[in-house]
Amino acid sequence: MKKLVSGLNSQSTLLTSLVSILLGMLIGAVMMLVAGYDPLAAYNALFVSALFQPYDLGETLRTITPLILTGLAVALAFRTGLFNIGVEGQFIVGQLVAIIIGLKLDLPPVLHAVVAVVAGGLAGAVWALVPGLLKATRGVHEVIISIMMNFIALYLSNALVFHWLAKGSDSTPKIMESASLRMDAISQMFGGARLHFGLIIALLAAFVMYLLVWRTRLGYELRAVGHNPLAAEYAGMSVKRNIIMSMMISGSFAGLAGAGEALGTSGYLAIQPAFTGIGFDGIAVALLGASTPLGVVLASVLFGVLTYGGGNMQFEAGVPFEVIRVVFAAIILFVAANVTGRILEKFRQKKGGETRA
Repeated sequence: MKKLVSGLNSQSTLLTSLVSILLGMLIGAVMMLVAGYDPLAAYNALFVSALFQPYDLGETLRTITPLILTGLAVALAFRTGLFNIGVEGQFIVGQLVAIIIGLKLDLPPVLHAVVAVVAGGLAGAVWALVPGLLKATRGVHEVIISIMMNFIALYLSNALVFHWLAKGSDSTPKIMESASLRMDAISQMFGGARLHFGLIIALLAAFVMYLLVWRTRLGYELRAVGHNPLAAEYAGMSVKRNIIMSMMISGSFAGLAGAGEALGTSGYLAIQPAFTGIGFDGIAVALLGASTPLGVVLASVLFGVLTYGGGNMQFEAGVPFEVIRVVFAAIILFVAANVTGRILEKFRQKKGGETRA
């Protein structure tokens, strides 16, 4: 019976997400028509440019990679009743620490990359520890602390780049080749696209999250605390410990995303005038993916295609990239407000009434 209910819920969630995507794209199409653009040509340019050329396909996969990890970071926190809006800051410190290891340590090739990636993940975990600890011990809402930690991460990273790593320049030197995550042989198959081992790390992280949340005692406790902290505490679980653990694991996923981007995509770190946006996109990915590992991966694929293809859509169809951001927002609005779920429920009720009649 439980499996049947779970299967029905999964189908309902998938259908809701699919309808939300279609409605979001429909709103984008209406905007294009009002502005005088051809939506069919725009969407054709978007998907063709993202998927049907080797280089573009490789770059789309590269765009998808950090979205999987930031989506997992937000999804894990959601599963335990927390809103980790600080994924952006955890992503930034993951980048920063990975670049420091890549520049300052001289290690053998494979070991150097592993140490840099692990250090980036740990940096994200430590950065998430602060809001987790304050939430658990003082009852301070994690959203408030996370937002402030985002700004601290951004300005700290810029200060260290300018005053230490780059010594007065806008960007650091390239990391040592031994710390790089690039997959040069495979990249050549995709026309020189910037593919890197971060994609493998992201997919492994999705599998690890599945095992952790649904196949371990810790995962059971995390979910129990998320559903009902009082009942979990009454059952003998440590609510404070699980809140801290949840935030740290979530932050480690975000830190891994930053490390992958730094070591695999750019190879250096520049002063950032604003947030990257990748951490905030992770919130949208987690919502659309229903906070499940598979859902996050699939939602990341969609958002990666829209992000990379949307950039090319400007050149091929003349449609501003901001239209794609509106599509993002519309999709998330439909999911978060459960608009699609209500529409489908009314449709089912109407169909059921006609059947009985």
